[in-house]
Amino acid sequence: MDTNTLIIGGLIAMAVIAVLFLTLSGDDNTRAKKRVAGMSGPGKGRVGKGAEDTSGKDRRKKLEESLSKLDARQKENKKKAKVSMEQRLEQAGMTISVQQFYIGSVICAIVLGAIGVISGQDPKVSAGMLVVGGLGLPRWFVGMAKGRRQKKFITEFSNAIDVIVRGVKSGLPVNECLKIIARESPSPVNEEFHLLTESIRVGLSLDQGLERMYERMPVQEVNFFGIVLMIQQKTGGNLAEALGNLANVLRGRKMMEGKIKALSAEAKASAMIIGALPFIVAVMVHLSAPEYLAPLFTTTNGNFILLGAGTWMAIGIFIMKNMISIKV
Repeated sequence: MDTNTLIIGGLIAMAVIAVLFLTLSGDDNTRAKKRVAGMSGPGKGRVGKGAEDTSGKDRRKKLEESLSKLDARQKENKKKAKVSMEQRLEQAGMTISVQQFYIGSVICAIVLGAIGVISGQDPKVSAGMLVVGGLGLPRWFVGMAKGRRQKKFITEFSNAIDVIVRGVKSGLPVNECLKIIARESPSPVNEEFHLLTESIRVGLSLDQGLERMYERMPVQEVNFFGIVLMIQQKTGGNLAEALGNLANVLRGRKMMEGKIKALSAEAKASAMIIGALPFIVAVMVHLSAPEYLAPLFTTTNGNFILLGAGTWMAIGIFIMKNMISIKV
């Protein structure tokens, strides 16, 4: 056998070995790809992975259902947006009844009307003072008390959430943490949480108690707190971490509000000065020369001028108020 024959035979043998090697490796790769596909496919592979996927889907489904129910409830509450006087007094933290409030309004109206008559004011002015005393001043006082109470609640609410976070981390149940807040937190946080724990004690669910708490204290912070607790109750998860994040968010909102107030203080002062300047000038001119402004009040043209000036003043004040009112 010559040399050429040996070379050709060696080349043929090497080609056959290469073909066999590629075929076998291709089969191995195909089997490996099939195993990978089987492990990553839905319903196949390891039991732990499939159970984890199913649990995640169930949790997302429960979360979607909870959020949809919450959205429907909030839309229903917006339709019932009219707040009764009893609810306003409750939101302001007043213990008087509606009947006592109306009796006080009548007394205030009589007092202001009597002051107008005794001081010799025009009958129209006295009637206006009567209306302001009966309908305006008492309601304004209730609204001011409500805003002040809500401000105090928001200031202490993040600290109350921290109490729940620390209690949950130490192993206490949520209801016990709520009782601690009701005992030790300053007013009005302790009052609201006391009513919450009492409603749970008499048989209401936590969700229903939080809904009533939001009716008594209609601020976004309480709404966020109720959403977090409701979602955690439906889907599970780390309650301490969720409430800790909520407390940080509420503190961030408060810091942002303070920053906005500081930045808009100059604009508010300018708006107050511009709005009060016409009245101050009118009073000074009336004191120095009473007959100069008399035609505005005694003639028809002067009355129309006053009406137009008052309308434009109201529009300007409304525009400036919207420009400097920034909601967080």
